[in-house]
Amino acid sequence: MSIPAFGLGTFRLQDQVVIDSVRTALELGYRAIDTAQIYENEAAVGQAIAASGVKREELFITTKIWIANLAKGKLIPSLQESLNKLQTSYVDLTLIHWPSPNDEVPVAEFMAELVEARQLGLTRQIGISNFTLDLMQRAIDAVGAEQIATNQIELSPYLQNRKVAEFARQHGIAVTSYMTLAYGQALQDETIKGIAARHNATPAQVILAWALQLGYAVIPSSTKRENLASNLLAQQLQLTDEDMAQIAALENNGRLVSPEGLAPDWD
Repeated sequence: MSIPAFGLGTFRLQDQVVIDSVRTALELGYRAIDTAQIYENEAAVGQAIAASGVKREELFITTKIWIANLAKGKLIPSLQESLNKLQTSYVDLTLIHWPSPNDEVPVAEFMAELVEARQLGLTRQIGISNFTLDLMQRAIDAVGAEQIATNQIELSPYLQNRKVAEFARQHGIAVTSYMTLAYGQALQDETIKGIAARHNATPAQVILAWALQLGYAVIPSSTKRENLASNLLAQQLQLTDEDMAQIAALENNGRLVSPEGLAPDWD
């Protein structure tokens, strides 16, 4: 995988809350930070990173281009603005946050802009987010699968997104899982809690370990030091084949993120 397997998400965290989360995570050893233009927290994230004393080359920073900035002439200036907020001359990964609603901006157009942004040195890698099979194929047709580092998708024990994940795997595109804990709903699952008890682990550790063992990158967020530290330990947890099978059986198409007017036709 050309992207870190474990990182910190910052969705819904703003101002001092996100500053504290990022600062604490960096103190604990996190080195990958995921943000987005629409989160309106890039400046706060940049402030926390700048104050951390961690060298830029040790970090992996991801941001995402919002739909209003997808068109030629808008994408690159918007990314430059993101870099200013993040107090860095480049990000490690830039994603298209959501496909353009109703194909207002063609996939080929914004993918070409991403490639140019990389050629300009504004981003080290490029990728996509919330892309279906059809949209992934169009992105591949536009720039080649080898150019696309990841597809960041909602993926949890309740929404395992197997078609998209398998398509990505076949094309050598990494999958990044967001909403991996299903907004905390999966933490209350009796199957998950049973596995956690057998391993003397937390439910969150079990779920994150499950995703990691399937080869996905994860970006859980938290505002609590104890949870940030605990989540990191998921990387040391080894689940059994039986554990993995039990979690596989929890799939129920439990999608939580599907904004009206923004979401594509899901597979």
